[in-house]
Amino acid sequence: MILIGLGANLPSSVGPPLKTLEAALRALGEAGVKIAARSRWYRTAPVPASDQPWFVNGIARIETSLDPIELLALLQKIERQFGRRRGIRNAARTLDLDILDYEGRVDEGPDLTLPHPRMEERAFVLRPLAEVAPDWRHPKSGRDVSALLAALPADQKAEPIPE
Repeated sequence: MILIGLGANLPSSVGPPLKTLEAALRALGEAGVKIAARSRWYRTAPVPASDQPWFVNGIARIETSLDPIELLALLQKIERQFGRRRGIRNAARTLDLDILDYEGRVDEGPDLTLPHPRMEERAFVLRPLAEVAPDWRHPKSGRDVSALLAALPADQKAEPIPE
């Protein structure tokens, strides 16, 4: 199972964050990546807390023949297409696409860490992840998504956006 996280809190050339995320999913499909499942979209507070706009986040379960590094390159290409400029960590952004889990691999390479660091500490990852992969277990700790959700601090906000 391959899981990617999608997020945005600034408008892009196609419109507000929700439109950007939908367009990014279409761009993935056009690049040959199959979207097997997608969570609802969530309105989420920035982590760490800041005065920047709230995010729209979601998770997609995908199928691809790309290896992790090739997939990362594709995700970064799509981010750039939608105006993403890398700079300060945790800054506001037009689009953020992350490989969260790639078939349970554990790797700490120079370009990609799998599973995604700190994903188990983020409501904006775990709440939508539970929708598309309810039986998922963290590749390092072995803890299931429901246990990870239960361990989250109460102050992390992730609210489903009505469809």
